[in-house]
Amino acid sequence: MAILLTKETTVLVQGITGREGSARAAFMKGYGTKVVAGVTPGRGGEEISGIPVFNTVAEAVKAKGAIDASVTFVPGPGLKDAVYEAIDSGIKFIVSPVERVPLYDIMEMVAYAKLKGTRLLGPGSIGIISPGIAAAGWLGGTPDFARKVFIPGPVGVISRSGGQSATVPWALNRAGLGMTTVVHVGTEPVTGTSMGEILPLFEKDPDTLGVAVFGEIGGPHEEEAADCVRSGQFTKPLVVFVAGAWAPEGMRFSHASSIIERGKGSAKSKVESLKEAGVHVVDRPDELAPTIKRLIKIH
Repeated sequence: MAILLTKETTVLVQGITGREGSARAAFMKGYGTKVVAGVTPGRGGEEISGIPVFNTVAEAVKAKGAIDASVTFVPGPGLKDAVYEAIDSGIKFIVSPVERVPLYDIMEMVAYAKLKGTRLLGPGSIGIISPGIAAAGWLGGTPDFARKVFIPGPVGVISRSGGQSATVPWALNRAGLGMTTVVHVGTEPVTGTSMGEILPLFEKDPDTLGVAVFGEIGGPHEEEAADCVRSGQFTKPLVVFVAGAWAPEGMRFSHASSIIERGKGSAKSKVESLKEAGVHVVDRPDELAPTIKRLIKIH
């Protein structure tokens, strides 16, 4: 099985006629995702890679019926309007591979999504891929590359780094392991879905035997993952690497979400919290694959 994105998930692409939107829509469809519609205001009636284009999300839903997910390829300042439009049209899962989004817009989007029962992945998430099943966003790059690197198997993957969202699966692949679902949570200072919210989904998935995490300094993601383990919401083997241990307080590392302030968000505080919860923390990213492989075998 997979989490969040399955073979039956219907997907809409907002901003489908743009350079990124058209390229990524072709990738998603080529990989097997059920991309049923695209939206660009003023371009209704066109087709992109055989995908019908509508002027609004409401028009797409009226023509195609209920749609499960949307991927938003729109500029940062326009993301809030696109997300609100998708939410108001009944879409319950939104992937936002968009950076440089105004912080207050993100906070309003996250609050509105929670109010309406919609899951927002990102902003700044390059996407999600359930190997051999479907992809939403640009995680995987091309159908051929995605099929070589993202192999079906028993490990769930969560990453705070876009690039490492492919590197960790590659390492797992080399170790003889595949993945159920790979999720990039996003790079903005506030994100709609945390590690602590994703882990319970992997807990419920019978095919996921353990989870590998590429973490970073800054933000509460790793501490929330530790809380999830502490509370018993996640009981399977969990292996975490936290990047940026060398960064001094107040220094920006990797993304705006990775800033250490007032002793919070440091690698030390994250590692301590994770270890206290009984999580396996590794010192180097290349230790993730062999460690999760060992734990799955003995679990």
